[in-house]
Amino acid sequence: MSDAHPAIAVPLPAALPAPAPGWSIDADVVVVGSGIAGLTAALRCAATGLRTVIVTKARLDDGSTRWAQGGIAAALGEGDTPAQHRDDTLVAGAGLCDEAAVEALVTEGPQAVRRLIALGARFDADPEGRIALTREGGHHRRRIAHAGGDATGAEISRALVAAVRAAGIDTVENALALDLLKDAEGRAAGVTLHVMGEGRHDGVGAVRAPAVVLATGGMGQVFSATTNPAVSTGDGVALALRAGAEVSDLEFVQFHPTVLFLGADAKGQQPLISEAVRGEGAHLVDAGGTRFMLGRHELAELAPRDIVAKAITRRMREQDVSHMYLDARHFGAEAWERRFPTILAACRAHGIDPVHEPVPVAPAAHYASGGVRTDLAGHTTVPGLYACGETACTGVHGANRLASNSLLEGLVFAERIATSIADAIATASADDAPAAAPAATAPAPAAGPGLLPPEARATIQRVMTAGAGVLRSRASLADAAQALDALASDVDRKPAEPGAEAWETANLHLVARVLTAVATLRPETRGCHWREDHPERDDAHWRRHLVVTLRPTPEGSALAVRTTESTAFPATARRPRGERAVRDQP
Repeated sequence: MSDAHPAIAVPLPAALPAPAPGWSIDADVVVVGSGIAGLTAALRCAATGLRTVIVTKARLDDGSTRWAQGGIAAALGEGDTPAQHRDDTLVAGAGLCDEAAVEALVTEGPQAVRRLIALGARFDADPEGRIALTREGGHHRRRIAHAGGDATGAEISRALVAAVRAAGIDTVENALALDLLKDAEGRAAGVTLHVMGEGRHDGVGAVRAPAVVLATGGMGQVFSATTNPAVSTGDGVALALRAGAEVSDLEFVQFHPTVLFLGADAKGQQPLISEAVRGEGAHLVDAGGTRFMLGRHELAELAPRDIVAKAITRRMREQDVSHMYLDARHFGAEAWERRFPTILAACRAHGIDPVHEPVPVAPAAHYASGGVRTDLAGHTTVPGLYACGETACTGVHGANRLASNSLLEGLVFAERIATSIADAIATASADDAPAAAPAATAPAPAAGPGLLPPEARATIQRVMTAGAGVLRSRASLADAAQALDALASDVDRKPAEPGAEAWETANLHLVARVLTAVATLRPETRGCHWREDHPERDDAHWRRHLVVTLRPTPEGSALAVRTTESTAFPATARRPRGERAVRDQP
């Protein structure tokens, strides 16, 4: 069942103004992104003999994965089961998880982690030599595997990057993916990209391939303060929207409850204080030392992240202060240095010593639970285009991601994508494919506004933080939407020249505008979407998904929005040329 909303006219370009590609590479698969999802997909595709190219925006290890502290969740411990992991995931997702996707995650997750270990990732062990497991918010059991105490992502990234280099996979670094190439039948045929700085090629080029995997990470940089690195500008979601793919659940942006508070004016990437610190027994307190999470949830400080973030925000408002505190002085110096060396060093670098004083914390943008809509094999609604990791909306996270499920999702669904692509290419017959593939073409920029100047980025972040942050209302979202549209309207007088910073700003502007639109259309509070003017969850009307597509118009674009109760795709939309149906589609 699906209901359409009136189209929303927006002054946004339907394609990025860019020079025509001056060079190209041919491949079977191009993977855009180099976190756990992208590198896993590339490794698995290359292992089947497919010509695979990785395109990454900075260096291979510069994405969000290496910043992950807490760990990777899987039912690896004695007495734990995938069913228990599933139940915790569904509760955190606040009624919007796709149960088939969650089942795939929790049942395939343990073996996927073991394969990661076999690849060379080294996780911390207990005295008996077993994988050491901890707890985080929303988990009723210890099931979080970690490495280097609080450097799990860095270790996973190290192992995967080493494997990619050992496999000799062709890689284009310092390259910003621009737009999707399509053939005459509308199938994905590669991507255009711009190589920056120390990249191997100069200027705009293309990787031509019948399978494109988006694994570009999140969009945290759309807000002023975030845990995301500078490269997280929503590029994959923006590219998919311009290509005509569906995007779902973009209103559900998770704000991590405990980010090191560096002042009200702090901007950009902020130091994360992992949920694992609370998992090991740290307490959230106000300035008077009161543990305000007691009595608010059965798990107290280990409640799901949306609940903790809201509780911190409420306490801040009640007391008219800008932050709360995380108290772990009772750990002692040895425990801090052994278990959380990275966090300890970050705090001390900013003049705070957690061994002797509580750590000031406040929520900051952390994770996009929504993204490019996919099925269980990673297909988007554009044939030949796949998505995985934070860029994708697989249905696993629903309205709120369970702690440490993100690395696992990237791992499991990247493996599924690789299997799907390999199966498609291996089983395609001469009868299924045309004798000669139609030539790929880049999208022509539509009439309408040009590129925003790079300095507009700060305005977008300020507008989104004020109007679409932890606390939202119809009025605040309307103000944000109006300000975003005004930015685009001002471009007509002096559009920016095409370039990496302007293209990034365009991507941020697009995802920001879609986020404000769907957040306005969801008049309830659910998961990490908190509407002050609609403080209750409304299962009777809104246990549904908001799905968006971008359509070009003479003036710019229009957002076509519909609500749906299902994540199933039309069969005709999910298969690239020669591909057989995957047996476990939702």
